[in-house]
Amino acid sequence: MVGVSVGHRVSTDHQLARLLQIGIVLEEVVEVRAARHYDTLSPDERDAEIEALLEEAREESADHRERLESLIEELDAEAVPLDEIEALVESTYAQTGPESFDGVLYDQLHGEETAYKFYDDLIEAVEASDAAFALDRERLLTTLTEIRDEEAEGVEEVTAIMEARE
Repeated sequence: MVGVSVGHRVSTDHQLARLLQIGIVLEEVVEVRAARHYDTLSPDERDAEIEALLEEAREESADHRERLESLIEELDAEAVPLDEIEALVESTYAQTGPESFDGVLYDQLHGEETAYKFYDDLIEAVEASDAAFALDRERLLTTLTEIRDEEAEGVEEVTAIMEARE
């Protein structure tokens, strides 16, 4: 899995906004891939468990994006142009396309693990910082921790399905 370029600490609202925007784009990648997989499942691959997993991944990613957008709105920072964020995410996190994985479940696992690691690193960087942000630090950390924990649950769900199918 690719490491996150979060850095050791977050020191400004602008830097935090940029990192939260990266989270939004990562969520979009997971959501788009889950939707693509859902739409392209062959009759052999279609079963209720995989369909439910992909639907849940799409819904969770949409929820995470909304929560991150809400945090960004509270920051005193200009948004980084979306095309810059998408290019950064593409170069850093999307070096492997869905076709690089052996099946839907491996791709979904990769997306969940990447998101988990990103949020884990971001939480660590915020905790290492003594900067005052325009939004409540406790709310920021609580939101990021909840999202990270939901990503961890996603990793566990995908892993359990994969192990049951071996």
